[in-house]
Amino acid sequence: MIYALSGIVSGKKENFLVVDVSGVGFKVFSNTQTLYRLPKEGEAVRVYCHTHVREDALELYGFLDEGELKFFEMLISVSGVGPRTALLILDLDSFPNVMAAIVGKKADVLSRAPGIGRKTAERIILELQSKINVSEVKGLDRAAETNIEIEDALVGLGYDRRVVKKTLAEMDDASESGVEEKLRGALKLLGGKK
Repeated sequence: MIYALSGIVSGKKENFLVVDVSGVGFKVFSNTQTLYRLPKEGEAVRVYCHTHVREDALELYGFLDEGELKFFEMLISVSGVGPRTALLILDLDSFPNVMAAIVGKKADVLSRAPGIGRKTAERIILELQSKINVSEVKGLDRAAETNIEIEDALVGLGYDRRVVKKTLAEMDDASESGVEEKLRGALKLLGGKK
């Protein structure tokens, strides 16, 4: 199966990108955060892919980071979590922060993803907690909750959730910062976009 594609970004839509490899356009589904980080159309890209085979479809799911691909494959190994649901989970925050939420047994963070109830969140934690390298997520336990608090606060101030998510994804990793500092930084970035 296809593990990686190297080519040119020839299109971006709401939930997928098109990678042109020697004249063949591959439709690659991805999460919003990955789509925000893509190079501009016409620029080179390397996307790590998971090939998902169903009775009626053959789909590619891709990420810019090989570690994110591995985490995506861990998520879809959990009963009740398909590829589309896994993308929604990955959109909660950066994938290291989502892994930290799993290690920290924070079912309330995972259940914020559309389609993920409390029981599914607890199943994800139970099945994946021992598979995640704790040293990779050390110090990130609070980061996912912080970003969710900031996102909710900014949406409450009238900002569009998609714009807020994009802004938080663009911000430097400030996991050491408190909620107030990150909120100020996000407001500064959002103010500059007007």
